[in-house]
Amino acid sequence: MQFQSSTALRWAVVLVAAGVAAACARSPDPVSFAADVKPLLDTHCAACHLPGQAGYEASGLGLDSYEALMKGTRYGPVVLPGDALSSVLTMLVEGRADPAINMPHGDAPLPDEAKQTIRAWVEQGAKNN
Repeated sequence: MQFQSSTALRWAVVLVAAGVAAACARSPDPVSFAADVKPLLDTHCAACHLPGQAGYEASGLGLDSYEALMKGTRYGPVVLPGDALSSVLTMLVEGRADPAINMPHGDAPLPDEAKQTIRAWVEQGAKNN
């Protein structure tokens, strides 16, 4: 009888583990640049990151289009598609950079939901969708 119960326990553990793995493997809802990310950038960042504005002049980062964002700064890209941990954009808006350069500069941090949206978009490949 002990053999049957330990076998049943093993199967239960395997099934639970498979269920957890399947749940983790499901991709989150797709994040759209046009519908989700661009409005956040327009609201919280674009005032400084348009040609002629302080953020643009200091870094060269324009936020008037997907192409401008993906071009990055004069120092290099700020978005590494699929890698939110290493992307400068997520570092800056999540407050993981030097406090002197966290974004939005001189303003309140982005709401957590906005940070999560940007992070998810980068993790999903930073598509122009």
